[in-house]
Amino acid sequence: MENQNTAPVQSTRTLHGLSDIRRFFRRNDTPIYFISATNFNLLGADEWVHHFKYINYIDCFDGQHPNLFVPPEIAHTEFQSIEDINNYLLEHKAVADYVRSRGPGKALFLMFDENTERLARELDLEVCLPPASLRQHLDDKLVTTRIAEAAGIDCVPNVMAAVSSYEDLRRLAADLGPDLVVQTAFGDSGHTTFMISDEEDWAEHADEIVGAGDVKIMKRIKPRGTAVEACVTRHGTIVAPIMTELVGFPELTPYEGGWCGNEIFANAFNADLRDQARDATLAMGECLRREGYLGYFELDFLIDRDTDKLYLGEMNPRITGASSITNHAAFSLSDMPLFMFHLLEWMDVDYTLDVDEINRRWAEPDNIDSWGQLVLKHTADAVGVITQAPPTGIWRMDADGQISFSRYDTHRYHVESEAEALFVRIAGVGDYWYEGADLGILVTRGRLMNDDFELNRRARAWIDGIKSHFQASAASAENQGHLAPSALKAHPVPGSFKLL
Repeated sequence: MENQNTAPVQSTRTLHGLSDIRRFFRRNDTPIYFISATNFNLLGADEWVHHFKYINYIDCFDGQHPNLFVPPEIAHTEFQSIEDINNYLLEHKAVADYVRSRGPGKALFLMFDENTERLARELDLEVCLPPASLRQHLDDKLVTTRIAEAAGIDCVPNVMAAVSSYEDLRRLAADLGPDLVVQTAFGDSGHTTFMISDEEDWAEHADEIVGAGDVKIMKRIKPRGTAVEACVTRHGTIVAPIMTELVGFPELTPYEGGWCGNEIFANAFNADLRDQARDATLAMGECLRREGYLGYFELDFLIDRDTDKLYLGEMNPRITGASSITNHAAFSLSDMPLFMFHLLEWMDVDYTLDVDEINRRWAEPDNIDSWGQLVLKHTADAVGVITQAPPTGIWRMDADGQISFSRYDTHRYHVESEAEALFVRIAGVGDYWYEGADLGILVTRGRLMNDDFELNRRARAWIDGIKSHFQASAASAENQGHLAPSALKAHPVPGSFKLL
């Protein structure tokens, strides 16, 4: 009988072009895992890569996903980050038994730290990402700004310094105008981005700014949010088309400036802005390569509504919440998803690739179809235990804007029209909801905003419809679920970390 723990042997010949690379992944014998809170970020990866499995904390699919492993709940300290969730999973005996039964393999994470790297090594898993120390360094918003400015990439006018008082802030930002945006070095989705126009605003956020070390103080502009995902490979940087970002909509998130969705469609913005964003992404990719970074990254750009000038906002050196949009769009499915170019760098195989040709093809409007996603959070300042939750699957909207569950599914390409959407549930029955808690993600064909970057009528109907299928009761010690805070005596930390 064949030894199940024998390390797979990969091809030693050079792969030439996309056809060879796709076939290589179809015939892959190495166990590969995406380990995270949910599998949404790389949903569908298992359809492209043989022996690709998900190990997750939350089962968004109620046991029906064929390649998802969710271990039984065991006692653990309260999670403070996705890294905590991943480390809990890697230390779980059921996960260890599952991984070891399949032999040495490779692992992808949304977020990880040095402890994650150590635990993965103990399970004979190679982490298919740059070192955690390098990613942490590059994740610093101040470092991103310095790298970008050195590369000639425009950033919103700013100063970077430690701030000790409101008077200190005004002195440092004297040339930036009365309305400011202050960001700490690390943070996401608006949690550590503060809008300050007067002393009252300062008083609200001072505790989070003073003592945080150097912060980034920016002139406040009226931005349109955009995102571009890309991948640094040994042959150059592959750049996906520009996406719009949904930011700060109170129907979706309680956080001013918080990310809450994306759209991708042909001819987003004008050709000049698209070219500027692509050129800046290529330049940043070259900077990352010189830093020793290979793989997936995402850039947030801000377009000033008053001047149409494009600025770099921030960088995420990782797979992101927008990755599902990028990896399922027509340009990706025609060649192969962007995450596979990332994974290829860790597959112990030589390959050749015409990166310039891929970038040219992916920039053509005919290769970009139209999709949008909404990330729904609980927005009310209230705590409860969920007693009813909409299931994952395809939902349908009728002519009156009312929605109903149509059928179970895991793939967004089975959404047939703008009257259908794939909803992926995150919070389920028995879980807490509280201000900032992730409820789920809805993906549909077509746009979700109008040209003024406001939610359109269809988006609002989807939001209202899905949220109407959630119900909750008052929290008590008897009905808390696995996403509950550790104590009911105080309001949980609102959205202390995001799951996507």
